[in-house]
Amino acid sequence: MTRVLVVDDDPTVREVVLSYLRADGYEVSEASDGETALAMVARARPDLVVLDVMLPGIDGLEVCRDIRASTDIPVILLTALGAEADRVVGLELGADDYLTKPFSPRELVLRVGLVLRRSAESSTPHPDVVRDGDLVIDGPARQVLLSDRAVPLTMREFDLLRFFVTHPGTAFTRVELLEKVWGWSFGDQPTVTVHVRRLREKIETDPTKPARLVTVWGVGYRWEEQS
Repeated sequence: MTRVLVVDDDPTVREVVLSYLRADGYEVSEASDGETALAMVARARPDLVVLDVMLPGIDGLEVCRDIRASTDIPVILLTALGAEADRVVGLELGADDYLTKPFSPRELVLRVGLVLRRSAESSTPHPDVVRDGDLVIDGPARQVLLSDRAVPLTMREFDLLRFFVTHPGTAFTRVELLEKVWGWSFGDQPTVTVHVRRLREKIETDPTKPARLVTVWGVGYRWEEQS
């Protein structure tokens, strides 16, 4: 049974979320603060974490940072309505998705399923090694090398980079990237923007003047092959 950890200091929110997730067949555990959540992640290794940003003590962003530093466990953030900065920082830290409060429990259950499905697909070994100039993407090892140096990427950054490199010369809109890389038929386009910026910071010589992952104004992004 797939295990989901729900972290929120509001007992009413936890009760509702746990009820809906259990009704959908998930094994669910709960935590009301960041310290307890990190201990449960280390001890029980859930398959996914639903994580509120506003937590007593260690906040949700710090919990997300700690989770991502040592695991690929998918994280869905719960943020306050209008707290755009928290959402952006959460995505930069490697969160896989987010919902703003108040949210529909049914939508959360749907998002949990989508993120888990995408995570399972991403962890499937790929038999190919893709090369583009001095960039090497090793599918089976899920490793990226740039000029023979390892480039640390989150699960989603890796998937996005591999998608671009295997589809060079084609411009993709943010909506298309959400569908093809995230597997979402809905979602906020800034999610793509944040991940593109993070990729540029890691693979471009000058992220302010990208030569590989370029912007196509009025459309989206395109990958330019390197010799």
